[in-house]
Amino acid sequence: MPSIMKTAGVVAGLAAVACALPAQPKMTTRQNHIYSLAKRQNAAAAALGLQDVDILQFALTLEWLESTFYQQGFAQFSDDQFTALGLNAVQLADLKSIGSSEEAHVGLLQSAIAQAGVQPVQPCQYNFGFTDAAGMVATAAILESVGISAYLGAAPLVSDGAILSTAASILTIEARHQSFIRVASGVAVSPSPFDTPLGPKAVFSLAAPFITSCPAGSNLILTAFPTLTMTNPAPVAGVMALAEGSMLNFESDAASGATFCGFTNSAAPGGTAFSPFDAAQGCALPPNLAGTVYVTLTSAGPDTGVLTDDITLAGPLVMNLS
Repeated sequence: MPSIMKTAGVVAGLAAVACALPAQPKMTTRQNHIYSLAKRQNAAAAALGLQDVDILQFALTLEWLESTFYQQGFAQFSDDQFTALGLNAVQLADLKSIGSSEEAHVGLLQSAIAQAGVQPVQPCQYNFGFTDAAGMVATAAILESVGISAYLGAAPLVSDGAILSTAASILTIEARHQSFIRVASGVAVSPSPFDTPLGPKAVFSLAAPFITSCPAGSNLILTAFPTLTMTNPAPVAGVMALAEGSMLNFESDAASGATFCGFTNSAAPGGTAFSPFDAAQGCALPPNLAGTVYVTLTSAGPDTGVLTDDITLAGPLVMNLS
């Protein structure tokens, strides 16, 4: 990874070049916020010592999960179960093409990792828990959202430009997958003007509950945070319409030391809105959140809005807000 001094030198050089160029449009306050969020949310992940090949292995782990998810779902549920949800023939073909795209992503990442002289991770055994086509589509929407957040969160950790370009080419397709599934589900395509980056450990924690076992040599260096579940209101598949200030209750084996709920969303100043947590009363939903929101239990609620691994006790879980 680049050293601090080297990075400082590059920044200084860029600043000098910028001064010699004609005036260009400046980033808006909102764009600066998203840029800062992507960097700060990944400070702890950078401290894990992840190298570029580790990021590729991490991405491959997620793509294996997604690819297997679609394979199992389409093998388990017949076409008529999807058309019963309101999908027409074209939309059903598009949904199936998502699975094909995920398989192509697997192949691309395997090749990149092998070219680096490293053995690519193998697929794990999974339990997705879906019992009908509607549940599969709802889970697909979550997986695609998490995939987008994973690639966004990993981008600042990648030092090789070619690898970053490859990851970006996958990210844009994942975003199209998510948009299609939202359209097919009859919900807003773009409920928020920005997507939310997540660090590798948070993303792995979202994937881990689906993984039952992995082959020898295919375990990542990451460990998952304890699981977090929402008990009230009862979680639903799809979008939840919750008013600002609604009280939410959560459970986790690691809840005893929690003092705040963290709601990570691109609309939150600093990246995460913190709300005081009480085991009996829960915590209040902060204002101005929309789209995909990642909820954690934390031991602190920094005024900066920056969520780090060292204060995260459990989660995240995914909420989709209207």
